[in-house]
Amino acid sequence: MSTWKNQAFVISHADGGTFEGAGLRPFFEYRQLGIKEATEGKFGAHVIRAVPGMESPGTWHSHDLDFQMVYVTKGWVVFEYEGQGEHTLRAGSSVLQPPGIIHREVRHSDDMELIEITSPADFTTQEEGAK
Repeated sequence: MSTWKNQAFVISHADGGTFEGAGLRPFFEYRQLGIKEATEGKFGAHVIRAVPGMESPGTWHSHDLDFQMVYVTKGWVVFEYEGQGEHTLRAGSSVLQPPGIIHREVRHSDDMELIEITSPADFTTQEEGAK
């Protein structure tokens, strides 16, 4: 595989992608975009979609990472952030979640889909107490 500045050229097509339930949250499915492999784990990117009929338990948590950005492509999702309150993101909305911010996914539409970009690709998640 050819690389440029430690990154490989990669294209991911929706019609060839598969969603898997083995992710951080059981009420979501994840489709990896190949960014982790192409950047040697420095970045990650995936499409997340709701599993129809499943709800979030609204657990407060934080992530140990350097960068996390979410862009909603379909439906809506409500996030709550410590010190920032609840925010409804709809198709076309984005949020930069600063490293370590305590947050939770409160609820979402059954048709919700979003793109999440992180750095690094693999990171730890800590459960946090109720806020």
